Amino acid sequence: MIRTVAFDIGETLVSDTRIWAMWADWLDVPPHTVSALMGAVVARGQDNADALRLIRPGLDVAAEQAAMEAAGRGERLDEGDLYPDVRPALAALRAAGYRVVVAGNQTARAAELLRALDLPADVLATSGEWGVAKPDPAFFAQVVGIAECEPQDILYVGDHPANDLYPAAAAGLSTAHLRRGPWGHLWADDPDTALAADLRVGSLTELADRLTSRV
Repeated sequence: MIRTVAFDIGETLVSDTRIWAMWADWLDVPPHTVSALMGAVVARGQDNADALRLIRPGLDVAAEQAAMEAAGRGERLDEGDLYPDVRPALAALRAAGYRVVVAGNQTARAAELLRALDLPADVLATSGEWGVAKPDPAFFAQVVGIAECEPQDILYVGDHPANDLYPAAAAGLSTAHLRRGPWGHLWADDPDTALAADLRVGSLTELADRLTSRV
């Protein structure tokens, strides 16, 4: 029985539009260049940072992020970056008795910004705080720890099969695939995604409706 619902962050709760526009500005290229290269690496199954390295070969992402922060051009997140269904869906799940966890591949700074938004979640953490990122099994061990229940009682919700569904399932968690963002749309109808996902939904509203109807 599902007791905890754990959510990925990028393109699950938060649109990545702002962050890619930020990178385009920092690397001095048009935003559509970053978008097009993002599409190319997604189709190849590569990490999204590879799109940035196509623009600037050998780019050290962490070092550039630090430089952006030092220049006053670092990460920003506000209410407008959240998808509209986030607050009502998370609130509905908590009201139905589920423990709500937010855990994704973001920086420690992103965690600070997300906590400032006061989401209806019981706990929030990022890979930057943990020092380990998806799809590493150690990331999902951390998720299990903050979920405060057994792996089989956790539903991990995400858009990216390779980062979210496959490793979560391998760690013993149930999974839900969200058709949202580049990865979510590209692999929504992929047979492997269908096999890995216990649920497939088009919105968090749909997810909350399906889970709360079971309670």
